[in-house]
Amino acid sequence: MTQDHPTCRHCGAPLTRTLVDLGLSPLANSYVPPDRADVPCPVYDLHARVCDNCYLVQVEDAVPAGAIFSEDYAYFSSFSESWLAHCKAYVDAISARLNLGGDDLVIEIASNDGYLLQYFVERDIPVLGIEPAAGVANAAIAKGVPTRIAYFDTALAETMVAEGLNPALIASANVLAHVPDINDFVAGVATLLQGNAVWTVEFPHLLNLIEKVQFDTIYHEHYTYLSLGTLETIFAAAGLRVFDVEALKTHGGSLRLYICRADSTRPERRNVENMRKRERQAGLDSARGYEGFDAQVRSVRQGLLSFLRAAREGNRSIAAYGAAAKGNTLLNYCGLTADDIAYCVDRNPAKQNKLLPGSHIPVSPVERLFQERPDFVLILPWNLRDEIAGQLKDLARQGTQFVVPIPSLEIFTP
Repeated sequence: MTQDHPTCRHCGAPLTRTLVDLGLSPLANSYVPPDRADVPCPVYDLHARVCDNCYLVQVEDAVPAGAIFSEDYAYFSSFSESWLAHCKAYVDAISARLNLGGDDLVIEIASNDGYLLQYFVERDIPVLGIEPAAGVANAAIAKGVPTRIAYFDTALAETMVAEGLNPALIASANVLAHVPDINDFVAGVATLLQGNAVWTVEFPHLLNLIEKVQFDTIYHEHYTYLSLGTLETIFAAAGLRVFDVEALKTHGGSLRLYICRADSTRPERRNVENMRKRERQAGLDSARGYEGFDAQVRSVRQGLLSFLRAAREGNRSIAAYGAAAKGNTLLNYCGLTADDIAYCVDRNPAKQNKLLPGSHIPVSPVERLFQERPDFVLILPWNLRDEIAGQLKDLARQGTQFVVPIPSLEIFTP
């Protein structure tokens, strides 16, 4: 830390440029037991800054990572059917591309409840998951996915190498953003990666976050917000390089990078330079690419508040779908409570019968929507809007309309 500014997680430069300041917000996945309804949630600064040296977008550490990814961490990847289909398609494609078989080892870092590795297990390909949150890790073990309950870092990587582990593939989907020390994490992967082995990384693309005003994907457990250009700088420092890239539809628009050792014989595909060019055209390698975002975020907030005010004046009932972390950022930035949105529903039993952090909106099973038939359902995980609206077609037939707030407020029926 400097006296006046935090410093960049990668290069150490002072962080003097703001992308967006979302004020004070609770931890997005810290759901509240009903008996603590009268206890205010602890709140922390949620201020995303841009490094003027390497252009890594980042927030400061609010609390130690162990306070976020604890045993009762409530995010289970397997509750999204579309995400599972995405993962199975990845396993099918990468198994064919790398010709993976029974003599190859696949390691996934941040393997959650075994949502991905289960499909390698079905193919009789050896796997090992690394997952720090004991609750979801034990769910993976129960379904037959070998899992080590630990944080991944360089020290663990060195231990795994000493144990003789030599993966043909390392997978990590939506984990890089959750790592406080990104340099150490990447160095750990470089330690494990040998020969022509491959590391694949998926992450929400910073370009989409900015262009589509996806500010609600900013929360304390997402320490960084990533672009190809900045990651190539970070990877190069660890002796790694990107040889292929794919644009994905998941999480509002993601990238999947294929990474190898710098001395690997894998050729770089044209897709990589194409994506570099796209990011340069958007200004992600200069200050101009980040200007004006804060004002766009304020406009989204105004749009949602105006809708809620009109609905309240018209005595229209509103419920929310999806106790998602992104939803909690949105609700708390807008200052909303159960007075504005009566309740939220979620398919995950670990979140039901609790209160959303900060807003203290109660979380119920999805069946409550069909019992009460609200006038509007606000879809908080907007990246799953089509999947969710499809599940609720019977509600739409009875007059319920659906609302997504980002990139601008939209009311629709499926």
